[in-house]
Amino acid sequence: VYFLRAYYYFELVRFFGDVPLFTERRLGVSDSKTLGRTPKAEVYAQIETDLRTAIAALPTTVNEPGRVTKYAAQALLGKVLLYQGSEANPGKFEEAATVLEEVINGPFSLVANFSSIFLASGENGPESVFEIQYSNNNPFYDWSNPGRGQGNFAVQHCGVRNLTGGSPYAQGWSVNLPTQDLANAFAAGDTRKAVTILDIEAYSAANPQYNITYLVAPYKNTGLYNQKYHPRKGETSGQVELNYLNNNRVIRFADVLLMAAEANNRKASPNTAKAQDYLNRVRQRAFGDQNHNSTATGAALTQAIWDERRLELAMEGDRFFDLVRTGRAAAEIQGFVTGKHELFPIPQEEIDVSELTQNPGY
Repeated sequence: VYFLRAYYYFELVRFFGDVPLFTERRLGVSDSKTLGRTPKAEVYAQIETDLRTAIAALPTTVNEPGRVTKYAAQALLGKVLLYQGSEANPGKFEEAATVLEEVINGPFSLVANFSSIFLASGENGPESVFEIQYSNNNPFYDWSNPGRGQGNFAVQHCGVRNLTGGSPYAQGWSVNLPTQDLANAFAAGDTRKAVTILDIEAYSAANPQYNITYLVAPYKNTGLYNQKYHPRKGETSGQVELNYLNNNRVIRFADVLLMAAEANNRKASPNTAKAQDYLNRVRQRAFGDQNHNSTATGAALTQAIWDERRLELAMEGDRFFDLVRTGRAAAEIQGFVTGKHELFPIPQEEIDVSELTQNPGY
């Protein structure tokens, strides 16, 4: 319970900043007019408290996939601390490095083949630290409540629109598309590119036996699609769009290594050797050799770690928040307005039934 509350509040504070914080009782409808927005720093403090409580209570192993472990709570705490760290507050980096070291010394490892991570056969594998479980075993049909079933509705959004033919891929809605800039960022020999990005035109040309047809995506089409979560035939049931079995890989061991690398390099007394080691473990898996190891130090090493997070965790939901927390969003995101777009707008329907104020600029 403490872990879940911390996880949900972390999501809320990343999206919206100051949010109502309550921990003592269940709320009723009448409470909506009395809740204010708690400062983000206080919310983060509660998240840390909840996670430390969870760490003290949770086991290191579980009998059922998807159950939260002590390591999952430590990994999430490491991420929460990393988000609060800065040049003015390097102590958070020190704390993050310490707690993430506990996870690194745990039972996890990088799987040898990056392409296996996002297959059904790769779920809950040795790299999985925290993974939200989905299933197609109980078919769901209710379009009025698409998130209430046990299937992963988000997968449908990632597929090629109106895709037909004999490929293993199912059609989707052409949302959450990779950019050409991301595709160009992968170096030659990086095995993650082909796993992360589906170039449908190249794939069709290389596989004429599939007789592929599709509808060009209507928004900023590049012909590139999110292959990590692309829908596949035979992996859904019921109302097909609502019931994909793909688990959501929330925290992978590679993420832990890269967070620890950043924390070790940005703390007051950097541990450069450890930061390089953790970064290079990820790069060695990506390239299959040690020829691409980084020897950077200082600010250049921090940038190398950030660049690696972009490639390793592409299309997994971290990129925007990484850019915001490190102050790089305005330089990297077209149309980004500093002082506004760091946060999402509070939904109007929530404002209408409460005394909540809107975020700046909306």
